[in-house]
Amino acid sequence: MRKLVLPALVAGLALASGGASLNSAWAQSARTGAGEGDLAVFKKACSGCHKWHGGGGGGYGGEALSLRKTQLDKEQVAEVVRCGRPGTGMPYHLRGAYDSVKCYDSLKADMGSSMPPETAVFLRPAEIDAVATYVTTQLKGKGDPTIGECTAFFGATSRACDIYRKKEGSDAPAVSH
Repeated sequence: MRKLVLPALVAGLALASGGASLNSAWAQSARTGAGEGDLAVFKKACSGCHKWHGGGGGGYGGEALSLRKTQLDKEQVAEVVRCGRPGTGMPYHLRGAYDSVKCYDSLKADMGSSMPPETAVFLRPAEIDAVATYVTTQLKGKGDPTIGECTAFFGATSRACDIYRKKEGSDAPAVSH
């Protein structure tokens, strides 16, 4: 069995990037509808482990890394989504990865115990691109989650955002219809 050496870009997922203040792009996206498809794919494929805010934490695959702290660029994020992270719980999301499509210059026979798990739901190439776009434009480099980000994800009336309303000084509960 050939020993697999992971590319440095995979390790970069764990590196922190500089903090940023309020994510105005996220709020703008929510107002204009831009990136709604990107958000929908992120919700479907990523939020279970990386959480709605992309901050990571415990999930089905173990401790998911913070996407807010990644230093990966869009293509590198897309590669991790396509191919997973060998030796971790991060699954691959591209049908045929490691079979008909080499990942990290390897096929399944080369991977041994480092083989990433298969996802429960495969993504099409356009959906993988949507996730990479969402991560690099809406999560990467952002500070703590905000009320604007929460309501963009859950909706303006969601009770899930009450904690952020309190943190940002609005004690008014979510409006219910």
